[in-house]
Formats: sequence, C-alpha cells, structure tokens
Amino acid sequence: MTKDIQEIFAIEFRRLQGGIVATPESREDLESFAKANHGSMDLILMQMAIQFGYKMALENIKEGIELLDVVV
Repeated sequence: MTKDIQEIFAIEFRRLQGGIVATPESREDLESFAKANHGSMDLILMQMAIQFGYKMALENIKEGIELLDVVV
C-alpha cells in the first residue's frame, strides 16, 4: 500500500478516536454499551453506531487495498 494511502487511513482512524463520543473498538463493545444504557442516551448510542460502521468500512477498504498490493 502506498504511503499516501496509509496516511489517509491513519488520519481517518485518528479522527474516530477523538471527539465527544468514543468509537467502540468492537461490535461487542457497542452491544455492551447498548445493553448497559437501557434505552437512555439513544442519541449517543446512534452516534457510536455510525462511527463504528464508518470504522468497519475503512477497515474493509484498507484490507481490500492490502490484498490488491499482494496480488499485483
């Protein structure tokens, strides 16, 4: 993977670490938070879910690019 693409991913992953709402590291973390809050703070839970979905998408794209680098 080229250095420019790696830097783009690094920047995007750093963005997910900061801010008011933490991005869950795993689906299990997200599910645990959802169970623990018993329906309160749904806005925060929704934002966490959006950020986790974005993180998963970035990881899938990164993995695809890495596979392309191996094949080429």
